[in-house]
Amino acid sequence: MTKHQKRLSVPKSWPVERKTETFTAKAGAGPHGESGVPLVVVLRDVLGYVDNSKEAKYAVNTQGVLVNGDNVGDINRPIGMFDILTFPERDEYYRVFPDEGGRLGLTPIDADAADSKLSKVADKTLVDGGRTQLNLHDGSNLIVEDDEYSGGDSIVVDNESNDVVAHFEYEEGALVTAVAGQHAGHIGTVDDISVQPGSADNTVSVSGEDASFETVEDYVVVIDENFVGDEGDESESRQTESDGGDEE
Repeated sequence: MTKHQKRLSVPKSWPVERKTETFTAKAGAGPHGESGVPLVVVLRDVLGYVDNSKEAKYAVNTQGVLVNGDNVGDINRPIGMFDILTFPERDEYYRVFPDEGGRLGLTPIDADAADSKLSKVADKTLVDGGRTQLNLHDGSNLIVEDDEYSGGDSIVVDNESNDVVAHFEYEEGALVTAVAGQHAGHIGTVDDISVQPGSADNTVSVSGEDASFETVEDYVVVIDENFVGDEGDESESRQTESDGGDEE
């Protein structure tokens, strides 16, 4: 199986230039499914902290980068929406967040915000012992004792204890951000949730400071005001502007 991915066929969310090189790294097994971006691409193409995969391997092997508070052993580990990247020696912290074009970018956050991660509840299932399993947007799951969550809600999970430290309900009046589609990166308040018959996608109407929009329900994530504060300065968001560098 090839270790490379053709740039022209990568998902639109990947922050790589598509016409400067033929190949880029291929994401390994892990969270976020096909949309996950290999860690080496983030380190090389977005941040410019390494020039090639050898330097990336050295960085992860010396605990130079943490993902959601954990050491990483694979430079192709998929990185995706709302992941937290920590660089201990640099004292730098980033949240992965889509920009207005839908491509994943890195937004600087402070150390306190890096201790936990926002996740969207995709759905939930009942497991042994009467407990509830929350199935999250990145493919991970979490067992909780209380059945107070619904699909579309958002939770904040402590990276160390794995406890839910905040819960935001998906409902009219909720603050949301669009993470896909033509309105990706926009923030606003839910005005109306329209449940469509049959297999059609539910839609949601959102009012923002700059503009109002309607989008597919799956494209929005509930956030809180603190999250908006972290994302407030879009000029600081790190996006790739390089030619991709060496692949090996």
